[in-house]
Amino acid sequence: FSTAVTRMKWEKLKPPEPDDPMCCCECDVSQKCFRLFSVTLYSWLKSRHLKCGFQSPVLQAITENLEISMIPALVLLPLLLRIAALHFLLGVTVLTILPILVLWYYYATHQKKRRTLFFLTLALYSLAYMYYLFITEILPRGDVSHIQLCTVTTGMILTIVSLINTKRGPGFVTPDLYDTHKHDKHERIEVNGDVKTTKKSNIGQWVQCPVCKIMRPPRAGHCRTCGACVLRLDHHCIWINSCVGQANHRSFLMTLGLFLVTSVYGMSLVLHSICPGHYVLTAAFYCPGVYAQFSTALCFTCVWYSGIITAGLFYLMVVQLLNISFNVTEREAQLALRRGTGHWRLCMAHLHYGSLHCKLAKMNL
Repeated sequence: FSTAVTRMKWEKLKPPEPDDPMCCCECDVSQKCFRLFSVTLYSWLKSRHLKCGFQSPVLQAITENLEISMIPALVLLPLLLRIAALHFLLGVTVLTILPILVLWYYYATHQKKRRTLFFLTLALYSLAYMYYLFITEILPRGDVSHIQLCTVTTGMILTIVSLINTKRGPGFVTPDLYDTHKHDKHERIEVNGDVKTTKKSNIGQWVQCPVCKIMRPPRAGHCRTCGACVLRLDHHCIWINSCVGQANHRSFLMTLGLFLVTSVYGMSLVLHSICPGHYVLTAAFYCPGVYAQFSTALCFTCVWYSGIITAGLFYLMVVQLLNISFNVTEREAQLALRRGTGHWRLCMAHLHYGSLHCKLAKMNL
């Protein structure tokens, strides 16, 4: 009877099925706000479409498919940054509206559960454009040495290489994985001439995915965007257009770390060049005469643009490190926090939920 009660408690504490993959940009408060904004804008566009009385291909594409061509977006980015460099107020306005539009498009596509290359292309294009301005605007000023230039270039190349390594795959669950573990449930080890049989894996902890209909190991989850189950699914990252799982989690963290170091170092070089005699933190908020020339104003605006991206990725890095310290994935943490299940349910989601802490938690329930 006690075993049945314990099993009922464990079934109650399991995450609900089917799984809902979380993304690195997702949190409950901002999700509700931008979802409300997205629904409102969608309703307004559709009402305008019905009132017009004619079929507009552009309006229909926005309201029905919510697809944005990458070519106009790539053209608009340098154009908006140059407009923002004309005046301080224009810079504040553009740098405030731009992240809102990007987040709105994210929630619009995330609600449709579809993959898109828009965010990955925008990230790579932003990186290339910032490096282009660094070479054409900052390097001719003579304030950057060859060693500093090589450091920035090396950091950018290592970031791209690490990103390519991350894109190789998160580690998908294959149908034959269950059969392999089922046959290799026990392994034989020879110690001092004696053959001992040890337990290799607990196949009873595997569950069937309600979408893929395949058996998957503990902590694996189904990503509706990728349409497959991922080993130790952390989240679906729109910026790499792929899931982050067991196979690419380390390279994903390495990509974040390399980008953060390179970005902070590059911004400090730019601020030292356009605001000589000022500290980096002081120059980011107060740089007299920076709008006297268009080139310095453009570089200053791009520093703030890079700073916004760096701040967002730094927050993502902190969240990832906290999850690693608690031995949970982002998917497990979001599912537990969204349903208010507390610390012990997070513990139940661990791969090692048979450890002492989880046993104590099960006894106290």
